[in-house]
Amino acid sequence: MARSEPCVHLDWPLMRENILREDLDSIIRFLSQDPAPILTQSSQVRAFEEEWSAWLGVRQSVFVNSGSSANLVTMCALRHLHGPGKVIVPTLTWVSDIASVIQAGFEPVFVDIHPQTLGMDVEQVLAVLDEDVRGVFLTHILGFNALNERLLEALESRGIPLIEDVCESHGATFQGRKLGTFGLCSNFSFYYAHHLSTIEGGMICSNDDHFIETIRMLRSHGMVREMRDAQKKSDYAHRHPDLNPDFIFSFPAYNVRSTEINAVIGRNQLPRLDANNVLRRRNFERFLAGLDPTRYRTDFFVEGSSNYAFTLVLREPDDVLRDRVQSALRKAGVEFRRGTSGGGNQLRQPYLRERFGEHYKDFPMVDHVHFYGFYIGNYPDLDPEKIGQLCHLLNAC
Repeated sequence: MARSEPCVHLDWPLMRENILREDLDSIIRFLSQDPAPILTQSSQVRAFEEEWSAWLGVRQSVFVNSGSSANLVTMCALRHLHGPGKVIVPTLTWVSDIASVIQAGFEPVFVDIHPQTLGMDVEQVLAVLDEDVRGVFLTHILGFNALNERLLEALESRGIPLIEDVCESHGATFQGRKLGTFGLCSNFSFYYAHHLSTIEGGMICSNDDHFIETIRMLRSHGMVREMRDAQKKSDYAHRHPDLNPDFIFSFPAYNVRSTEINAVIGRNQLPRLDANNVLRRRNFERFLAGLDPTRYRTDFFVEGSSNYAFTLVLREPDDVLRDRVQSALRKAGVEFRRGTSGGGNQLRQPYLRERFGEHYKDFPMVDHVHFYGFYIGNYPDLDPEKIGQLCHLLNAC
C-alpha cells in the first residue's frame, strides 16, 4: 500500500535572491558617475579579474560572458597549444563541457562517475590515459571535490593537462586548497543560480602566462592587442610590418567579452561569498543528516564541499519510490531537477546519441543518477526548520 504524503507546502524555488538589492545599488552608483562610465570591457572587468584571482589563489584570470564561453575558449586554447587528440570527459556534466571539446576538434573519451563524488571515476580515467590524450576535463559536480592524489600524480608524471570545471563548486577545496588551482586552468560560471552571480558571466583562471595570454586573444576576436605582455605584442608587430598593430588577428576566434556592469555585480558579491558558502555547507550537512540512509544516498564525500544544491539520490533503483518523491516534491512546492547536473547521462542526449549511438549503456553509475537522482535548491537564507520538514517529507515517501 502506498504511503500517504504529508500535507505541507514549503514554497521552495530552485534559487532565490542571489542578486540582492545592494548589488543593484552598486550598479546604480556606477551608472550615476559623472562623466558617464565606460560600459564595455574596461577597468571594472580588470579589477574583478584581479580580485577573483586573489580570492582563488591563482596568478591570472580572464572574465568572459558565461561559463560556457569559458569552456569554449579554454578548449580552443588547449587545441592551439597541444594539438589535436583526445580529451577525457565526464558523463555527468553540463552540456557545454562536452560540446566545447567537440567544437574545438577533439575526440571526447567518456568515463563513468564515482557515486560518492558524482565526478569522474578516477580509476576509469587512469585506465584510458594514453599518448593521444591532450587533457582531462574534470567537472566538480554540485559543490563536491572530484580530485584525488592518484589522479594528480598520474597527470603530472605524464605531462597531461588537467582542466577543472568549477562552475558549480565555488570555494570547495581539496586538502585545504581551493578547487580551480590544481590544473593548467579552471573555469567558473557566474550564472544566476550559482554561488556568485553576475547574471551571466564566467572566468578562466591559470598560473600559466602563455596559456592565459592565448585566452585573452581568443576572448576578443583573436586580437593581439588584448595581450598584457608588451614584448609579445611588439614581436607580433615586428613579424607583420604590413599590418596595423592595433588590428592583428592571431586566431579565427570569438567575441565572448563581458561588460563593466557584470563586473560591478561580481565585485560587489565577492566579499560575501565565503560567508555564504559556510551557510550552504551547514544546510547541506543538515539535509544529509535528516535523510533516511536506507532509502537515499547520504555517504557523499563532503569534506571541503561547497554545495549550492541538495543532492538527492535513491540508494537503489526504485521506480515507485522515485515517482512518489517527484509527486511529493511537486505537491509541496519544492522545485527540483531530475538527473542532477545537466540532466543526467549526457550520452543519452541527442547531440551525443547521434554520434555515439547506444554508448550510454556502458555507464551504469551515471545512468542510476539519470533516473533516480535529483537536486534541490540550497541558498544561504534557507530556514533550518524547512530543511527538517523537507527531510520528513522525503522519508515519508
